[in-house]
Amino acid sequence: MDLFTKAKELGIQTEFIDGQGHRHVTDAAALKIILDALPVRIPHRFLEGAVVVRSGQPSRIELKAATFPLRWKIVTGLEVIAQGETRDRVIVWPSDLPVGTYRLHLTDASALTEEAPLLVAPPKAFGGDFDRCWLLAVQLYGVRSARNWGIGDFTDLEGLIELASDLGAEGVGLNPLHALFDDRPGDCSPYSPNSRLFLNPLFIDVEKLKEFLPGGFAEDSDTIARLRQSDIVDYVAVAGLKWRALRLAFDAFRAKPKARDRAAFARFRTERAPLLSRFACFEMLRHKFDKPWWEWPDQWRQPDEARCAELRQGPDAAEIEFVEFVQWIADRQLQACQNLATSLGMKVGLYLDVAVGVQSDGFDAWNEQTAISRYLGVGAPPDPLNTAGQSWGLAGFNAAGLEMKSFEPYREMLRASMRYAGAIRLDHVLGLKRLYLVPHGFAANNGVYVQMPFEPLLAATAQESVARRCVVIGEDLGTVPEGFREQMADWGIWSYKVMMFERDDSGVFRGIDYYAPNALVTFNTHDLSTYAGWRSFSDLKLKRSLGIDPGESDDARWHALAMLSDALRHHAIDRHDLYAVASFLAKTRSRLMAISLEDLLDVIDQPNIPGTVNEHPNWRQRLPIALDKIASSIDVAALKAATVERTRAKTRRADIFSE
Repeated sequence: MDLFTKAKELGIQTEFIDGQGHRHVTDAAALKIILDALPVRIPHRFLEGAVVVRSGQPSRIELKAATFPLRWKIVTGLEVIAQGETRDRVIVWPSDLPVGTYRLHLTDASALTEEAPLLVAPPKAFGGDFDRCWLLAVQLYGVRSARNWGIGDFTDLEGLIELASDLGAEGVGLNPLHALFDDRPGDCSPYSPNSRLFLNPLFIDVEKLKEFLPGGFAEDSDTIARLRQSDIVDYVAVAGLKWRALRLAFDAFRAKPKARDRAAFARFRTERAPLLSRFACFEMLRHKFDKPWWEWPDQWRQPDEARCAELRQGPDAAEIEFVEFVQWIADRQLQACQNLATSLGMKVGLYLDVAVGVQSDGFDAWNEQTAISRYLGVGAPPDPLNTAGQSWGLAGFNAAGLEMKSFEPYREMLRASMRYAGAIRLDHVLGLKRLYLVPHGFAANNGVYVQMPFEPLLAATAQESVARRCVVIGEDLGTVPEGFREQMADWGIWSYKVMMFERDDSGVFRGIDYYAPNALVTFNTHDLSTYAGWRSFSDLKLKRSLGIDPGESDDARWHALAMLSDALRHHAIDRHDLYAVASFLAKTRSRLMAISLEDLLDVIDQPNIPGTVNEHPNWRQRLPIALDKIASSIDVAALKAATVERTRAKTRRADIFSE
């Protein structure tokens, strides 16, 4: 069997038309690496793959082939929750199956057997208990305050929540808070994590720790003052100070542990076991060996519970406990933020991003080597905005491995972010249906589309969403397969609408009736120009100065500005500033709207320019003013007038609940 035939049988699309209409065929050498990197899947005889049942709805499945009669049973652990027999190709599932993930066992008359995951899911994901409202979108690292150490932290987030509530917003939207690499602080992209299961400790407010001793940092006061004043986050300097503070706090905690705190720490370790223990062991080993985990001694190249237990009792026990302590502190401070939002009556609270993949040398890729392929990078084929295509260098899930693990790695990832949030956004949600994978060392236009188990992943998303009452928004930008958005909507996963892109072929902005109710609407994203930069052409100038094709001419931008003015006038909006755009978006039926803090403050430079690393200060730029000055620096009256329809909707909802 040749490579291309084998690829087709595995659902790998080796030929595709990119966003510019060009045909691509994957190089054979690249394809071989891709095939070798994916786990071997045992072919299904009876089924197409995992089985999905929607709770309370009639459900049946048609078998591919079998010798009848065929017996089936649905198992959880050692318990059989349902069983039966079929004498034809159809199995009708019981209507009263409880929501959960099970193993389906099949045996036909010739004694052939097969197993597959069976997911019983709610009919839809959690739909939210709010009417139309809006969120304040923030780059947390960029927040200035008189007390932080040169990077926005969780205490600043509490201040942002209070500010957002005062402005009439129902929550604060943040980039991923995933754990990065503590020994590589310069690698600061929140979308390139060490782990999506744990938090970035640099957001901890170290001065809030009971064990923090200000006197230990008296000699660093000038450095801290410089970091506070800097226009760019100096991650190396910030990390050096914060990790030292966390070490001192941990030493004090161990020396004189208070009974209540010690009990709370123990509860946290038990609650997050076994993942927390593995993460802590991984971090200790990563520092000890100082090389990628696949180059470690053989006994550590895969997680092993028994060996981890030995480590926790050995000479490195304190180092392992330190990692757990830091995660406990981060968890408590972030939970306090969500609790504050709840106490203020905010219907969403925190809206958090979930990255599409992880660094191949990080914890998640070590911990889950079946469902995550470290040799392949997730990316995107060429399109008008990125004419060379994109390879993000991130390891993503693979279909065979997820099915082998009954989709538990995916659910763990969701639970980690939903733990703190009223809404999450799945970055590049198209990856639930198909992932564009590029083998390391090859150009971004030499990847393949690999089909993913779309419906089982939607079912798992609905399970976690309902269990945690968390709205799920899918970032569905780019080249979208036919029927994708419809199927996503059928499962209650919301869409993500960026006004900058919502134009017809002649450049006319789509009207307010175009936007669906179950969607989040925004003018731009962190990867696009700010409103001030867009109006001033600054984004085009900057990209050209960096040798990047902006994908748009000055004439095209003038046309876009004219089209925006027409759209605003058509809806009786006479202004042309950000508040006019906010007023337009507020009139749409979409139940969530995001306004970025950079736009409210007329910031020109965008937070991130895709395709750059050091050419632009990506993920480093700080806001021009401090947190306590923001309310007096924006036109609060204009903002409240622009969002009044959503504020009224909030009031109506409050009145309903009070009746």
